[in-house]
Amino acid sequence: MGHYGTLYIVATPIGNLQDITLRAIRLLKETEYITCEDTRKAHILLKSIGAEKNKFLISYFEGKEDERIPKIINLLKNGKDVALISDAGTPGISDPGFRVVRSALNEGIAVRTLPGPSAGISGLVISGLPTDKFIFLGFPPQKGGNRKRLFTNLKEVLKIIETTVIIYESPHKILRTLKNLEEIFGDIEVVIERELTKIHEEVVRAKISEFLDKYSRNKVKGELMILFSLKRL
Repeated sequence: MGHYGTLYIVATPIGNLQDITLRAIRLLKETEYITCEDTRKAHILLKSIGAEKNKFLISYFEGKEDERIPKIINLLKNGKDVALISDAGTPGISDPGFRVVRSALNEGIAVRTLPGPSAGISGLVISGLPTDKFIFLGFPPQKGGNRKRLFTNLKEVLKIIETTVIIYESPHKILRTLKNLEEIFGDIEVVIERELTKIHEEVVRAKISEFLDKYSRNKVKGELMILFSLKRL
């Protein structure tokens, strides 16, 4: 194992490019091979920290895992260090990064983490909701039946454990998800966050019906987070 390279999981900013650790900057400057979701976005980040020169960027995104993983593992087995970054935040959270990690570990390759920004955690701590326990659901299922089944089961879980729920959603699917939540949980109060750490950062607490009215009249931009808790505060 000593001659193998190391796979580094490097958290990157979720919006504001200044939110990157000194250790991440150093490692991205030193590492020749970087695997990323979008090479264009990666180049913007690398240029902002002065680390864009002499880099080999390997695109890695959902649907391309089987094609890219062997190449990444081969580099690591040949003694090359590889840094894994996502478009934003901590790799492996709601993206296919975990498959690279699993493959590396299965081959006896060392995996190290450089912790940093995570949208879910950042959103939780400014939501005003309880932070002692939380359930992170990521993006809900695409199919309506599966989505409703998930929320119905979640309602039963929340009867047993009082916890905050974190859901990711895209702009063009936010209405359908809110309608499903209202159908299962009623017109509860939720917190919706958008564009965290960016100029137009938005954190709003309101009833689901208010958001349905707002988003049906005004087009929403940027990925969103829905957070709620049934715990009486």
